[in-house]
Amino acid sequence: MHENDAGLRARLIEVGVELVTREGTQALSLREIARRAGVSHGAPRRYFPTHLELLSAIAREGFAALGAEVARALGDDQADPRSQLATLGRAYLDFALANRGMYELMFRHDLLESNHLGLREASLPLFHVVTDLLTRAGLRPGVDPRIAAGVLWANAHGIAQLWAWGSLRLTTGSAELEPLLQAALEAHLGPEPR
Repeated sequence: MHENDAGLRARLIEVGVELVTREGTQALSLREIARRAGVSHGAPRRYFPTHLELLSAIAREGFAALGAEVARALGDDQADPRSQLATLGRAYLDFALANRGMYELMFRHDLLESNHLGLREASLPLFHVVTDLLTRAGLRPGVDPRIAAGVLWANAHGIAQLWAWGSLRLTTGSAELEPLLQAALEAHLGPEPR
């Protein structure tokens, strides 16, 4: 790929990231991305033959940002696995609430080409971190760590979405996310040892 081609490809992704961050997934049309990148409406097709491929490239940037945030939050990996799960959960919820448009796009696999552009390679490592931490934290015998990680992820995703919509504050009366995150962890790992 020519250097100018690589630059324009990167610019289209950058514009898409800006759009989804500021305006949400509904703003991510090829035409609007091209307009804001200052190119013809057909130019994105040269680099991304389908709209789904461009959306996937944008989502990959979101997974890279979330992965970096989780790595920063977990730091040197010295805490016990349960504490690390709580830290990871906080980082996940913070990311979800601070990046609502990107967060929505990242997990809409019905909109994305998961096999292309390294999207799976960008998203699965975080899931494997959760699986590993759950295994090390001590699941009940016979519990598949992948299933437990999937359910915990679904809990965190639901907490983030319902919190963003205001539903959890209304129904639980909670002014903080922390009790909700702790309840999700306890549902999977039992009460925290004293």
